[in-house]
Amino acid sequence: MGKPFPAEVYAARMERVARAAAGKGLTGLLVTPGPDLAYLCGYEPPINERLTVLVLSTDREPVMIVPRLERGDAERCAGGSQLRLLDWADGSDPYAVAASVLGDMGTYAVTDSAWALHLLGLQEAAAEVAYTSMTRTLPLLRAVKDDGELIRLGAAGAGADRAYEEILKRQFAGRTELEVAADLADLLRHFGHETAEFTLVCSGPNGADPHHHAGSRIISAGDMVVMDFGGLFEGYGSDTTRTVHVGRPTALEEEVHAVVRAAQQAAFEAVRPGVPCQEIDRVARRIIADAGYANYFLHRTGHGIGLSIHEPPYLVEGEEQPLVPGMCFSIEPGIYLAGQFGVRIEDIVTVTETGARRLNESPRELVIVS
Repeated sequence: MGKPFPAEVYAARMERVARAAAGKGLTGLLVTPGPDLAYLCGYEPPINERLTVLVLSTDREPVMIVPRLERGDAERCAGGSQLRLLDWADGSDPYAVAASVLGDMGTYAVTDSAWALHLLGLQEAAAEVAYTSMTRTLPLLRAVKDDGELIRLGAAGAGADRAYEEILKRQFAGRTELEVAADLADLLRHFGHETAEFTLVCSGPNGADPHHHAGSRIISAGDMVVMDFGGLFEGYGSDTTRTVHVGRPTALEEEVHAVVRAAQQAAFEAVRPGVPCQEIDRVARRIIADAGYANYFLHRTGHGIGLSIHEPPYLVEGEEQPLVPGMCFSIEPGIYLAGQFGVRIEDIVTVTETGARRLNESPRELVIVS
């Protein structure tokens, strides 16, 4: 994770989500190590068999239960001054400590990153307490970004753009997908990312598999090449996809790319506050269907991004959640022709008060590479 936010930011986040939980009729929240814990208090401990859990509710100060050997790290985290810490020693029962905080009854939302081991231990120690999924009850806990988060997401997008612009100068033909993927990973780090989380390079018929991982296939003249790549910049994600062609494309390849580009643009233009998430998916899908490729768009149009590369909101049929200023998500329609090639174009966008703003500005046209 990058530079932490000020302690008061974490205090405000914890207070806000505790109130949101109460508004849903919950007693509180149980947050284990993962992106939710990093978001709420800036703490990123190891994820292992030792129980660490933040307990939030409106009727008590935030309490975090930690292994004794990690107490010092918890005290020093950015939001540590806002917490009451309870520690437990190896050989003792951490779930009994947690049960003493949870009380005899109530319902707590549990973060999705919780291990089954820990949830089962809590269920046994506090048998009268009920547990429910955080995503089911508070799906938008991290969805609306504040100004500091938007700055980091914007910087992540700019770094990914620079990586793409640089990879266009490199040789494609005669090299393997893995070699190009390694270049992309190096470029992401060169342009400010701490980590390159994924670099999918899908050439020729491999491009028809939306999640093909780079392999030993040698890229050749005549190949369409889909590159989907991203990483973490000061803890926040980038995720962009561009499709290029080695040499002159065929008429079919040009047509498919143009349809995907039109769908991506139309979906972007449809973004504004109050529009249901599913409507953005419908706009992109309608253009692809009208062009005769309805059966070749194989996935949702987008996903939220922040501390996690994939998080709510999801732009998919059935998701009626209205868009809210500050939400950030991908718009990434695609067409995949099995045995031939695929095309996907993806940007991260954020909802503004009047519409949307792209966080990626690299070229979207079909670029010819060598």
